[in-house]
Amino acid sequence: MKSILITGCSSGIGYDCAKTLHEMGWKVFASCRKQEDCDRLEAQGIRSPLIDLANPESLNGAIERVIAETGGTLDALFNNGAFAIPGAVEDLPTDALSEIFQTNFFSYHELTRQAIKVMRAQGYGRILNCSSVLGLVALRYRGAYNSTKFAMEGLSDTLRAEMRGTGIHVVLIEPGPITTRIRENAREPFERWIDWENSPRRKEYEALRHRLYADYSKDTFELPPSAVTDKVIHALASSNPRPRYGITKATHIMSFLKRVLPTRLLDKIVLKF
Repeated sequence: MKSILITGCSSGIGYDCAKTLHEMGWKVFASCRKQEDCDRLEAQGIRSPLIDLANPESLNGAIERVIAETGGTLDALFNNGAFAIPGAVEDLPTDALSEIFQTNFFSYHELTRQAIKVMRAQGYGRILNCSSVLGLVALRYRGAYNSTKFAMEGLSDTLRAEMRGTGIHVVLIEPGPITTRIRENAREPFERWIDWENSPRRKEYEALRHRLYADYSKDTFELPPSAVTDKVIHALASSNPRPRYGITKATHIMSFLKRVLPTRLLDKIVLKF
């Protein structure tokens, strides 16, 4: 039975991947940061360790705890959990940036280092890192999230080159708009970190907050989490997985435009979003 640790599985991409792979016969460890979410997944027959990506102590020995139940092996790691802090860069406190990097980037690095030790010993493995179209093209008021995903792109590209010949494949998963709770989950960090009422951009923040708190509406090119799961399955099953899996038309369009357009012209296009 193949095994995989997936982080950020309370809902959205992580949950869909965990549920589908479990149904396919994988031994899935679907981590969540809240015990009640872990309990819900356990009730569905999915092993769900409590791992809080925001807490470095929670990450200590996380892979060891997983392989204790697999006989010492781990076929794959899917670093997925992440959140957003909407806001202009000038209004973003450095402490807020540190907080989001801990969850969206440093935790990926720590779990990856732990997994590599196991995968080197067994001679194979897959490390999948969830990036984003926002790791390719930066959009306004998403500076915190953009920067973590740009960092993830660079780290993964470097690691892929360094792991060549080891049997360990490193893959970037690059979704565009996917139906998840990321907007709802961004409300608390936005209110906690962004002093929007005293910002020179207050009028712009009023529009941003309207979108943040509005009833759900589907974005252009938005796809369900299963679209990501399909690519994850390919990356796990292929003998030679792609370095990158772009998901949704938005990712493919932006990737193409970044390659062919001058930066200033691309800036004008993304200002519309």
